[in-house]
Amino acid sequence: MSKQAILESVGAAYMKDDLPDIKPGDTVKAHVKVREGGKERIQIFEGVCIATNNGGVAKNVVLRKMSSGVGVERCFPVHSPNVAKFEVTRKGRVRRAKLYYLRDRVGKAARIREKR
Repeated sequence: MSKQAILESVGAAYMKDDLPDIKPGDTVKAHVKVREGGKERIQIFEGVCIATNNGGVAKNVVLRKMSSGVGVERCFPVHSPNVAKFEVTRKGRVRRAKLYYLRDRVGKAARIREKR
């Protein structure tokens, strides 16, 4: 058995199977579990997916949103137990895999067309 096969078999136990198909350009809501003191609540981060990294258990999604005029980016491990769920609210039509050019754009220039 190769090292790759061993790693995949170990990681398969931690992978979620109820995930939506998240692609760059999509507007996504990430429901994140936040612990404050002894309490736990769910906080929603909604933003545009500007990149997806890796595959398998280590898959990450980078979401970007504007919060009171300041750009905020967060990287979410897709299979993390701290992320309750992902929800795709809008499908975007883009021609790139990484949308880092959105960092330089403001207002209407930062819009992404919707897939019909």
